[in-house]
Amino acid sequence: MSRPFQQVPHLAAIRPESLVAEGVRGLILDLDNTLLGFGASAPSPENRAWVAAARAAGLEIVLLSNNFGPRVAEIAAPLGLHGIPNALKPLPLGFLRAKRALGMRAREVAVIGDQLFTDVLGATLCGMRAILVEPIEDRDFPLTRLFRRIERLVLPERRV
Repeated sequence: MSRPFQQVPHLAAIRPESLVAEGVRGLILDLDNTLLGFGASAPSPENRAWVAAARAAGLEIVLLSNNFGPRVAEIAAPLGLHGIPNALKPLPLGFLRAKRALGMRAREVAVIGDQLFTDVLGATLCGMRAILVEPIEDRDFPLTRLFRRIERLVLPERRV
């Protein structure tokens, strides 16, 4: 298992200008517990502002989620973002679809997510950088809670 390129406490701790300076032009952004809390219907004002700042810095963003189409569209549309549902992360297909939507090479794309075994693993399989954030909240799908226990064995510094 590959370690993430960067680990941060939350989305707002990522400096878009730093990513641009490192050659990142596009972001694949996870939805639940990365951009917004589990089951929430909209991102926090802080995360909405972060998305706006990232776009102002010149970064293109695609939402990528294992969630269903209506939920992804409900979140993506108000932010003016393209959303890809039913991604089957960590399988490469969703990541490659997102990269194609961005129109960029893998080395120009960073994946931001809260799960080691979906977001980081998928990014690594596709040759992209991965930025691991702490989950916004403890609530999650039962299978995800199981994987979070395993994550602690691999990354003991995680709070999950």
